Amino acid sequence: MAAVGASELLLKSVKSIAVRFCPFEPNVRHVREFLDIINSKKIRSSNANCDIAVDVRHDRSEPHVDILFADGERLVIKGPNVTSKEMLSALNVKCASKNLQVKDSGKK
Repeated sequence: MAAVGASELLLKSVKSIAVRFCPFEPNVRHVREFLDIINSKKIRSSNANCDIAVDVRHDRSEPHVDILFADGERLVIKGPNVTSKEMLSALNVKCASKNLQVKDSGKK
């Protein structure tokens, strides 16, 4: 599972990731898988300054992931109907575009 899109994921442009879920709800599997993949040593080492916060609640709330980028932009993924693969893909696309923007601005 971790090989899906995670092998090239770099968190260079990510400032923080906040994951919130109620562990007793049936629809949290994919958010927990996403959290497990993001916490892998390889991905964490791509940005040691990226803060990963987990908010476990017992309030029947929907699971969601809130990603804050270094430039202030936010990506919020609501998790009940999204797979971990789709979450990783969305994060990977956004990170790749941010990293490309940084490279382009550095060349000018």
